[in-house]
Amino acid sequence: MAFVLRRQETLDAQALRERLAGEPRDVARSLLAAARQGAPEAQALLGQILLDGQGIERDPALARTWFGIAAEQGHAMARNMLGRCLEHGWGGDQDLPGAARHYRLAMQQGLDWAAYNYAGLLATGRGVERDQAAAFALYLQAAEAGHAKSMNLVGRYFEEGISVPVDAQQARDWYRRSALAGDFRGQFSHAAVLAEAGELNEALHWLREALVGGNLNFLRVARTSLANARQAELRELALAYHQRAAELGDEHDGQALRDYQAPSTAVAAPLPG
Repeated sequence: MAFVLRRQETLDAQALRERLAGEPRDVARSLLAAARQGAPEAQALLGQILLDGQGIERDPALARTWFGIAAEQGHAMARNMLGRCLEHGWGGDQDLPGAARHYRLAMQQGLDWAAYNYAGLLATGRGVERDQAAAFALYLQAAEAGHAKSMNLVGRYFEEGISVPVDAQQARDWYRRSALAGDFRGQFSHAAVLAEAGELNEALHWLREALVGGNLNFLRVARTSLANARQAELRELALAYHQRAAELGDEHDGQALRDYQAPSTAVAAPLPG
């Protein structure tokens, strides 16, 4: 599965803001017009804002349709996003083998995100036969192409010895590279290594960076890890993670914050690596 991968930005809200300045509703109307005229980039971007509900009513099924139209015109990221829709059941039935097929096709076009997503299926055996060695090879290819999330996972493979010999130095190096490249999970992993080495000030810096960029699922896991950290300085940050999760999440996250703020006699444990 050796392909020449390139670094490509995902079609996320931040990229849309940078590339399409203006009022969201105006941008949505412009994209719709361009998409109807057959412009694949506009079709892909329209699919993304429909998926996110940015400037337009959220419609995952229609997003899936536009991703498919753009993919048929050779748009690699649209094909990758079609794979994501199929993997997660966004806008229709879940189809893991179909997701794998679209990831492979986008990967053949050199898309690092597709390699990362296909590696995730290989690592978990969803839609394809489980193959950790092949997953690692793809993560490494994407990481070497500059994909920040893959860098973090390469670090994890080396740390845990998944299909490769344990190599703590390689793990540290890849976590650091992921952190510097802006991945919030990589920043958290890097911080954990620094904390264990006693470099608490640097660890706290990266934990604050991860807090700013982290999504809700990450915050929910990270807040527990920090709350159970051996170091008091790290436990103090758990409150900020709980607060941010409560802002982004639901009533369960609000209750978790209230429970955390209540007096507790929990025994602290080491921060997971």
